[in-house]
Amino acid sequence: MLVLLPPSEGKTEPSTGAPLDLGALSSPGLTPTRRRILDALVRVCEGNATRAAKRLGLGPTQLDELTRNAGLHGAATARADAVYTGVLYAAWDPAGLSPSGREFVDRHVATASALFGVVRAGDRIPAYRLSAGVELPRLGSVTTVWRKPLGLALDELSDGGLLIDLRSGAYVNLHKPTGDLAARTATIRVLSEVNGTRKVVSHFNKATKGEIVRDICENRVDVSSPAELCDALRDLGWAVELDRNRLDVVI
Repeated sequence: MLVLLPPSEGKTEPSTGAPLDLGALSSPGLTPTRRRILDALVRVCEGNATRAAKRLGLGPTQLDELTRNAGLHGAATARADAVYTGVLYAAWDPAGLSPSGREFVDRHVATASALFGVVRAGDRIPAYRLSAGVELPRLGSVTTVWRKPLGLALDELSDGGLLIDLRSGAYVNLHKPTGDLAARTATIRVLSEVNGTRKVVSHFNKATKGEIVRDICENRVDVSSPAELCDALRDLGWAVELDRNRLDVVI
């Protein structure tokens, strides 16, 4: 089973740690694509700052991101689940899990990435800035570059088991599961219900998903189908309804 998280725009920059080693990351089959994107990103950020900022969608107060990206080859690294920040990651709080929960994280949790494709929680990465959909010189859209190789990696990481896909739309587009992988992929939608009326949650969506991931990890929920995941979350106190491969969590 694999829990696949979205990345965060905000990241905690490691102050110490070994420099990035692409060959040490999980899914070594992605190394050539990772290297191509990394080299292209560094070249862009070493060049004209105005053009680079426009290409990456950065504002005037974010130009320090260009300096950070330009130094990625020698940048300090830390666990991916310590580098990514934001609402979902704060609610998940992997560092606060029990030892058994942490062990579960290392085996079953990964994060989608426009730069690395996908990384396990324990993979050591630097802080970087690159969003899905950015177009890089000579490569084109990052989304298009990842589409084929990422499918093979997700299939390997899920190891024939359930893929719990919590990615946001832009990162789903890196690779939409097909075939057998699609059949064993579960998604989660968060709904609020007030006076009998339901609507899709926006404000609490990420926090709720982070809390669900925390419950899955702390309770070592290892299931093989969306139906089994639905039952497991209900046992943990969540109000869940199953619609084929999508779980609707009602808050």
